[in-house]
Amino acid sequence: MENKKGLSGLEKFAYGIGAVGKDMVYMLSASYVLYYFQDIMGVSAIAMGIILLVARVFDAFNDPIMGIIVAKTKTKWGKFRPWLLIGTITNAVILIMMFAAPPSLDAKGLVAYAAVTYILWGITYTMMDIPYWSMIPAFTEGGKEREGLSALARSCAGVGSALVTIFTVMSVAFLGSALAGKTTETITKTYSTADINTTAFIVYLDEDGNETGEVSEYTDSSLDLTINLTGSEKLFEGFEAKEGEQVKTGIISVSSDSADVTYDISGLDMTNGKITVSADSSDPSEMTVVIYGQGESVAAVSGTIDMTSTLEVERVGFKYFSIVIGVLFVIFTVITCLCIKEKSSVDMQTASVGQMFKALIQNDQAMTVVLTIVLFNTATYITSNLLIYFFKYDLAGKNWQGNYTLFNMFAGGIQILAMMLFFPLLRKAFDTMKIFYIGVFSAIGGYVILLVLALMGQTSVYPFFVPGFFIMGSVGILNVICTVFLANTVDYGELKNRRRDESVIFSMQTFVVKLASGVAALVASICLAVFNIQENSDGVATPSVLAKTIRDIASGADQAVDNSSVVGLRLVMTLAPIIVLVVALLIFKAKYILTDKKLEEISSELKSRS
Repeated sequence: MENKKGLSGLEKFAYGIGAVGKDMVYMLSASYVLYYFQDIMGVSAIAMGIILLVARVFDAFNDPIMGIIVAKTKTKWGKFRPWLLIGTITNAVILIMMFAAPPSLDAKGLVAYAAVTYILWGITYTMMDIPYWSMIPAFTEGGKEREGLSALARSCAGVGSALVTIFTVMSVAFLGSALAGKTTETITKTYSTADINTTAFIVYLDEDGNETGEVSEYTDSSLDLTINLTGSEKLFEGFEAKEGEQVKTGIISVSSDSADVTYDISGLDMTNGKITVSADSSDPSEMTVVIYGQGESVAAVSGTIDMTSTLEVERVGFKYFSIVIGVLFVIFTVITCLCIKEKSSVDMQTASVGQMFKALIQNDQAMTVVLTIVLFNTATYITSNLLIYFFKYDLAGKNWQGNYTLFNMFAGGIQILAMMLFFPLLRKAFDTMKIFYIGVFSAIGGYVILLVLALMGQTSVYPFFVPGFFIMGSVGILNVICTVFLANTVDYGELKNRRRDESVIFSMQTFVVKLASGVAALVASICLAVFNIQENSDGVATPSVLAKTIRDIASGADQAVDNSSVVGLRLVMTLAPIIVLVVALLIFKAKYILTDKKLEEISSELKSRS
């Protein structure tokens, strides 16, 4: 038999491209499923948090079961590639279904739909993820070749995650804007102020787009507006809003912040303008329109307003973006399966859940590192889950998608540089323990800067690059360091227990990352529920309440502006990760003993035993 000298460039490319597709799918689900179901589809934030936590924990325990199934598989195509392909195709289908929830479902139906599709997504992802990583020994010769391929695949996975992080929001906006109006699921209704009891206000702005305090009110003959409103059935079912002690349902509330708007208002410069429309139902008897624009007082208001709800734009956008990602995922995996040839037989070692916990209980250093990894990832995922809400509702602005994309490009680049450049440079000057503390304190410092900027009400995205640099740089460094520390615990466990649990301990990485993401999703969901951060959280108001608010502004009456939502978001997004990181730091400092000197002693002791 001819000896294989090494992997070809095609084989390396084929395996790496599979990792790109795999992590594109994972990142789309991990970062946006909460936002999709809670903010766009209107599912209860608490319900979503429970679903995500339960599904992630179930998925983590499901990994060893899938490992056993793959290990027992025997086909003429090998044991890994069949499951890799089956898992990819089914996962892509479930992904598309998950981001194509029927808008006609009621609240309970959407919760059930989210739960079923998300759990199935986790099961099918595990179906392809386990054989993907487990198949490396089936086509490599071991040693440096195997380690090099693993490193390449991890890097390619990072590229896949970064691509989705960078392009999702802008791609969703583009696809949604292009396709939302062309689907049969959208409805357009036209309202004329001649037929509806309407009150309109013009709130005048200065040259910088700030309110001047001058307000004009218009009714009856001084109004001639036509409003074309496009959205899904769910939009026209309306929202709940308080009016005094009463809670009214079916309120239609749309503004420039939650819709794509075009308008032609005579006598006003709408360059920095915006519009808010509130109606008492989808077939209204009462309506209030507020127009923010620059100009002089006018005797009458006339013109046309076209509003397409971004609730619908984003819903349709996510549906078609998931199709794009799902198709790419299948294509990339097919390339992997066609170009990679398995050996006829290879042993696959898989750890049971019991083995995992036994190895941890008997290895206090592994337990410390695993707990540290859980806490670090929880802190990071809390921020990543809430970041899109911060840009949409707090930093806000018409170009929030562009700012969000720009920030993610910078942050993702810093994380990659930290892993590939910053860590090797720091390693030349410091030992791993010092680098660990540098990483932790940099992350905490970054969150403090982020908190200060947020509380100052900073509206430009560029100052946020400073905390982004420290936080994401630290994330990259700590990811590498924690992997090194986990490897160190293997030698320690061998010395203590006279058993080398390398595969068992490293299999815990998948478990703890999924557990952390589930916990973080629950924390983020509680934050969203408590502070009512969701689509239209900036103020669903009945026509009467909206009119009263504008009249208060016009009269100069004191107005209590409720900032609790955005302030709560800022605090949870920053203080919660700081607290989690401090707890991780204290646990690590108190329990971890594997310094470079201690590791040398362990290595010498193990050599003396052999």
